Amino acid sequence: MQGSARRRPFPAAAPGSPPPAGTLFPGRHGAVKGEDTFKTSPFHLDLWFYFTLQNWVLDFGRPIAMIILPLEWFPLNKPSAGDYFHMAYNVITPFLLLKLIERSPKTLPRSMIYVSIITFVMGASIHLVGDSVNHRLIFSGYQHHLSVRENPIIKNLKPETLIDSFELLYYYDEYLGHSMWYIPFFLILFIYFTGCFTPVAEESRMPVAALLLMGPSSLYYWYLVTEGQIFILYIFTFFAMMALVMHQKRKGLVLDSNGLFLFYSFIITLLLIAGWVAWLWNDKILRKKYPGVIYIPEPWAFYTLHMNNLHAAKESL
Repeated sequence: MQGSARRRPFPAAAPGSPPPAGTLFPGRHGAVKGEDTFKTSPFHLDLWFYFTLQNWVLDFGRPIAMIILPLEWFPLNKPSAGDYFHMAYNVITPFLLLKLIERSPKTLPRSMIYVSIITFVMGASIHLVGDSVNHRLIFSGYQHHLSVRENPIIKNLKPETLIDSFELLYYYDEYLGHSMWYIPFFLILFIYFTGCFTPVAEESRMPVAALLLMGPSSLYYWYLVTEGQIFILYIFTFFAMMALVMHQKRKGLVLDSNGLFLFYSFIITLLLIAGWVAWLWNDKILRKKYPGVIYIPEPWAFYTLHMNNLHAAKESL
């Protein structure tokens, strides 16, 4: 054509040839990235800060908000402030986990991530209901350091089949809800951790911001493991991390700043758990509550046993 040049289409790729690097292509499990390469992954200060903040406020802070705020604002037959905190946690945490996975320099199994996120939301929602009722029972004299049937307000219920209903509620809260909540949570963290390796030694260092966040992050994981009674899950995740670090080291790969942040946070968490157990090692009442080989008391059981008594003694003076 006069005055214009005919545009030639891009040549078609040969059958079976790989697509250009970095492009997306459809597959059986959706679009995935091309061949992975080791790329620089800077420390995710924003995501780790949001994680730490919302964990402390929305998870650790929810029972505290329920106890501190006036009961007139949130009657016992209505959701408490802590319940609304829990609802926000159930929405924000999956979103942050997905954003964390998106920033991984390595292509991760998306199907497993999606199933884990769905299970996480289901488990956290189950826990929301059970935990809401259990914490509201504190206002009626329920004592967390005692089993369901040993609680004075429970064992006198008539008919006795009501006690079975409360045990079922406790099962959904402490066992089924925790399992469906925490197993996907730690699985996603480990899957992300598998992509936190680099061949560049200079990238294996943490910025000052990471060091400042490590303390609050580790302390929250301590609360998560002790209150959730998930030490077995935590320690297996930690051992898997250690095994992966040693395996990758043989290949000349080291952890980047994000991997170091996670790994060191888990190490400090283990030290905090050991100190917590050593401190309460000779507590006979808590020993009765947690009779197994692994003795790790829950912080709220310690609170209802010792701190409530301390508050009552102060009020009587």
